[in-house]
Amino acid sequence: MNPLCSRCNRVVYPTEKVNCLDKYWHKGCFSCEICKMTLNMKNYKGFEKRPYCNAHYPKTSFTSVADTPENLRLKQQSKMQSQVLYKEEFEKNKGKGFSVVADTPEMQRIKKTQDQISNIKYHEDFEKSRMGGEAPPPDTNTAPAYHHQPANPPNAQNYNYQPAPEPVRSAAAAPPPSAGKRYRAVYDYAAADEDEVSFLDGDVILDVQQIDEGWMYGRVERTGQQGMLPANYVEAI
Repeated sequence: MNPLCSRCNRVVYPTEKVNCLDKYWHKGCFSCEICKMTLNMKNYKGFEKRPYCNAHYPKTSFTSVADTPENLRLKQQSKMQSQVLYKEEFEKNKGKGFSVVADTPEMQRIKKTQDQISNIKYHEDFEKSRMGGEAPPPDTNTAPAYHHQPANPPNAQNYNYQPAPEPVRSAAAAPPPSAGKRYRAVYDYAAADEDEVSFLDGDVILDVQQIDEGWMYGRVERTGQQGMLPANYVEAI
């Protein structure tokens, strides 16, 4: 049985049938609801299952929504849900991604600075531990002012816990186990800290004490200055 046309309610035969918008139309009845211009499947626009041309297609308008208590509640709820999702994503990504910047030049510079600070701290702790047991080898230029008491001259009781300034390098004093060793500088070295000593290639280092695998303590024979020095810059005589 042939269907009826949605416009004229007459029978639509297959040769003139147009099936569109869930309805059947005659080709001549398939026209704009406003201007009655005949349409086809390429230029029609449907609205509420009725055909329109492009010029008379109904324009959709948006209505403003009032800020009712219900709408405000929904808005606040949506905002809270967004914050919860943000916190969840933050917790999931927490602790990730640090390896990406671990090898940047800036991170390498910071790591090198921290190593230098640790090295300086090690020297300070070493000096403090040496001061607790024995005084560091004095400088020849400042030895009298460093060891003399303000009112009374030094005596044997003042120095029974540490070696005296002059006898440190004499045969009568009790030198450290490694005292008396002589080394020769094989490179120039400029002191990088106040507790280090500078020297030139060929300088003789006296009264050398081994601190660890990388550092020594000794006195430069040419300048009379003493302090810490790198072990790989000197060689034993």
